[in-house]
Amino acid sequence: MNELSKINAEHLRRCAIVYVRQSSSTQVEHNRESTARQYALAERAARLGWRRDQVKVIDEDLGISGSGLSERTGFARMTAEVGLGQVGIVLGLEVSRLARNHADWYRLLDLCGLTHTLIGDGDGIYHPGLFNDRLVLGLKGTMSEAELHVLRARLLGGIRNKAARGELHRGLPVGLVRGDADGEVLLHPDESVQAAIHAVFDRFAEFGSARRVWLWLRSQGLRFPLQSNSFVDLRWVAPTYTKIHQVLTNPFYAGVYVYGRTQQTCYLDASGRIRKRIRQRDREQWPVFIRDHHAGYIDWNTFAANQKRLAQNIRPRPHQSGGAVREGAALLQGLAVCGHCGRRLAVHDSGRFSAPGYHCAGKNIVNGRGEYCLNIGGVQIDAAVAETFLSALAPAGLKASLQAIEQFDADHETTLAQFRRDVERARYNAQRAERRYRAVDPENRLVARGLEAEWESALLELKTAESELSDREHARPRSLTHEERDAILALGKDLKRIWFAPTTSDRDRKELLRTLLDDVTLRVERDKYNAHLTLRWRGGLFSDVNVPLPRSHPSPIRTADDTIDLLRRLAAHYPDTKIAGILNRQGRTNGHRTVVHGKSCVEPADALGDPVLRAETASAGRRVHDDRESCTRSRDRTLYFASLPQRWLHCRRADHSWRAVAHPYQ
Repeated sequence: MNELSKINAEHLRRCAIVYVRQSSSTQVEHNRESTARQYALAERAARLGWRRDQVKVIDEDLGISGSGLSERTGFARMTAEVGLGQVGIVLGLEVSRLARNHADWYRLLDLCGLTHTLIGDGDGIYHPGLFNDRLVLGLKGTMSEAELHVLRARLLGGIRNKAARGELHRGLPVGLVRGDADGEVLLHPDESVQAAIHAVFDRFAEFGSARRVWLWLRSQGLRFPLQSNSFVDLRWVAPTYTKIHQVLTNPFYAGVYVYGRTQQTCYLDASGRIRKRIRQRDREQWPVFIRDHHAGYIDWNTFAANQKRLAQNIRPRPHQSGGAVREGAALLQGLAVCGHCGRRLAVHDSGRFSAPGYHCAGKNIVNGRGEYCLNIGGVQIDAAVAETFLSALAPAGLKASLQAIEQFDADHETTLAQFRRDVERARYNAQRAERRYRAVDPENRLVARGLEAEWESALLELKTAESELSDREHARPRSLTHEERDAILALGKDLKRIWFAPTTSDRDRKELLRTLLDDVTLRVERDKYNAHLTLRWRGGLFSDVNVPLPRSHPSPIRTADDTIDLLRRLAAHYPDTKIAGILNRQGRTNGHRTVVHGKSCVEPADALGDPVLRAETASAGRRVHDDRESCTRSRDRTLYFASLPQRWLHCRRADHSWRAVAHPYQ
């Protein structure tokens, strides 16, 4: 059938759509001839019989892939107009321009077949409602999708094959550069860059936290190198937490070549659209892993230990111990584990002095009864763990003291060395700017003015760097005297003085504990008034410690139960003054061993030592006195009360609980 015979008057009354698309922004920028050919399809629509005002060009999807993983607003608008029966023909340079996936392609074919919309490409015009035309369009769509698969397989195959040899050139992190040989990676030749990277790893070994390394660099005023594709020269900027974390987590710094640390996966969102996301792969799933590929700043074992430490700094998941060291007096924060259910213990403060404590809400989670699986104060627990820890650490005390002496001077020298390198780099830049200025023709003022400004800027940077170095050198800490060194060595023999020193913070104590302890399991035996601790040391050894718990004692001040029962019986028959006389004649006393009399001084709740009744009397607006001290100092050492107008009496039972009974003459 002639392709022109497929076009009828109904098609010409509708509009014609020219769909223009390129798969990436790079193709839009460089493959301009293909884009021009697609725009020229508007002239073909005019030759087929459509007026120029009826031709619509949809080019919203330039730079967007047609694989179905990206949202194409232009394709969606075109599909909507086809479904409304407003389109007579859809023109594309080839089928792959319209769609490269079956979902979009066959949905467009179904709509075109229902609304009698034609589809045209460089080979001809097709009617999706006709069997033969639909068969051809289906084959073209399948071949278009297969072509995408073949192209991707070829490209990825070559990339993976080259990566398996360690020769695939990808962006290197700052501090590493490419060599002349294929796949060769070298340390950055700039000594100041190497020193900055080394400082990050050295400080992390000391602090154990990426954030604390970042804060230390900021407090010292040190700058960090920045290398990007946008700038040819290396720049020195203020360090950021993100950059420090990237340095600590990049395996290239450990001399390892890796490929495939991330994986792209597809999923359906809430609206049913196909989306893609990037997921981090586990170490065992990396396709390419080549150790000792190049010289690194640290070895692989150190890198693996750093990753483990970083993983422990994040908030632990349920049933896992760990977490970053934080403020607070609880030494076992992040280390304490419940010995009853195995969950990680939470930390709380209680009392006027905010004493630390540990609790586990395991029963509350399981039974929903608002109960704690374990709830115990932390003062005695922490003291027992600290005692055991210091006993185990005693042999290493002298060595730690010697390291502290060496670290005292090394910290400041590290900072000064970096500032000296900054001055050296600024001096070189100033000299280079001077040579460039002197090499230019003085008559060419257009160039000379620019080079002169560059020279002045370099001289200003040199002056600033020298000023900062001078300030740092004048702020050099005083060297330790022989007496101070001997005092530090003496402290190594008595670690308890260091542990309990005011200058040792809670964070420092927790850091020390984590160097040797993995976790501490607590099991409370209330019936035995004992807490059993199991300390798991690094290396697999265990230590058991028993901590005696304080015993609870009942209050010694208590009114006799028979006196309370007698008062309850008398209240049903006699007024208050008669009750007082009866109690006095029988020699009845309250918990303070004092007697009662019939004149007004205090309420009977005070006389009988009843705190609950005294509280209710006060809440009811009654006048409550506490003249016990002044009254007992009188000659007869008696307490007085006048009336018993309370409408409720609290009577103590044999199990020490209280109940209220109504007054009979209310």
